[in-house]
Amino acid sequence: MSGRKILIIDDDPNLTLGLAVRLKANGYSVASAADAVMALTRVRQEQPDLIILDLGLPGGDGFLVLERLRGNPEMALIPVIVLTARGQHLAESALQRGAAAFFQKPADNDALLSAISQQLAPHDAEGPG
Repeated sequence: MSGRKILIIDDDPNLTLGLAVRLKANGYSVASAADAVMALTRVRQEQPDLIILDLGLPGGDGFLVLERLRGNPEMALIPVIVLTARGQHLAESALQRGAAAFFQKPADNDALLSAISQQLAPHDAEGPG
């Protein structure tokens, strides 16, 4: 787990900061983007191991970001966990569009960290190279 990079794409600076603190305390490296326009640029720059994505973003919604990630061969395999204040009724749509997991804000920290660990586990098992 150590050194794995997580990109948080969310326009709420307080949530991003709080989540970043929790992730860093668990050994992750963290980067962030605050809107849909910067999201894909940050993914290219940071090359994260996992993305936490809000659906309600300025500059385009999270579904558009998710579709662009899944449509780009360089980014298509990065696990995406949706974390949103929007309703649970969007979970099925998010999962069908390629999200690995769906959480409604406020998310249970232990459940979110468990989902992150599960998504990164197959990559950890591959080992170097």
